[in-house]
Amino acid sequence: MEGKLGIIALESARKAGEKIDGILSEWRGGEHFLLTAQCPRFGSGEAKGLIKESVRDRDLYILVDVCNPSITYTMDGSTNRMSPDDHYQDLKRIIGAVNGKAKRITVIMPFLYESRQHRRTGRESLDCAMMLRELEDIGVHDIITFDAHDPRVQNAIPLSGFEDVSPALQFTQAFLTEYEDLQIDSDHMMFISPDEGATQRVVFMASLFGVNLGMFYKRRDYATIVNGVNPIVAHDFCGESVEGKDVIVIDDMIASGGSMVDTASKLKSMGAKRVFVFASFGLFTHGFEKFDEAYSKGLFDRIFTTNLIYQKPELLEKPWYFSVGMNRYIAAIIDTLNKGNSLEELIRPAKRIKAMIELYKKR
Repeated sequence: MEGKLGIIALESARKAGEKIDGILSEWRGGEHFLLTAQCPRFGSGEAKGLIKESVRDRDLYILVDVCNPSITYTMDGSTNRMSPDDHYQDLKRIIGAVNGKAKRITVIMPFLYESRQHRRTGRESLDCAMMLRELEDIGVHDIITFDAHDPRVQNAIPLSGFEDVSPALQFTQAFLTEYEDLQIDSDHMMFISPDEGATQRVVFMASLFGVNLGMFYKRRDYATIVNGVNPIVAHDFCGESVEGKDVIVIDDMIASGGSMVDTASKLKSMGAKRVFVFASFGLFTHGFEKFDEAYSKGLFDRIFTTNLIYQKPELLEKPWYFSVGMNRYIAAIIDTLNKGNSLEELIRPAKRIKAMIELYKKR
């Protein structure tokens, strides 16, 4: 049975929350569902969660973007940028302010907090699993995330709801709309995994497009650690020839971007016709200089990432960048769950992608 809908967008996801609320308002006769909430801070840097409207018996959806570095706060007279840790703490503060009065709490966290720290290879913490357990313990019923770095982390909370949603449909729609000269067959197109971790995503897309795939293997120096990771020594390719083909590289995120640029460069040297990149999250942690240079050299043609996380204004102006909108999709997920309906058709879009490709071929 449909519960009274309420949406809380933390400051990190405020703009997205307003747009999602606007979409739901159009669908539901003009009613708005966005509740007023904030996390004010003391001069010491401490904070509290504050909700200014009733949440009693509401079906509550809390949006947070843990990758938004644009928000600042003052501590001891100095300005600090909010880190993923800060955003996560604010999420818990808001859940604490709900005080158990909501009928149900669903957290929508597009980029799963600490998702890259998902497995233990030595004496180290399992941060993502700890986060999921903590949210379960403080009353969260469901967690919705997108393209989790390793979806197996849901094993940490086997009795709670966990939806790992793929933006594959939106990427396909954007790609086929933007380019009208694609030849979708194995002689002219190929999907590429930049490493072994992205293989499952590539297999899914290549199967729907009916084309072949290839994979790069990252040889790393496991005797050395730089910025928390083992540096890449070389990219070795496994797969058939890419010569003369449009290739689409798929990954869950672009962080510093060094690996992605190296992959694009390697593909071009192997004779690829055009190189496109699909990445759910464009972090661009080291800026855009290497991408500007690579684009000027013709190493890639377009990078597609979603607006699920904060996008730097400079990024939106880049000629090589395409922003894939996801707000309507999130609104549809909220609307479906709030009405007590199944998400199966919405988040398993294989049939819709296949139909879209067939229509493109005919056209």
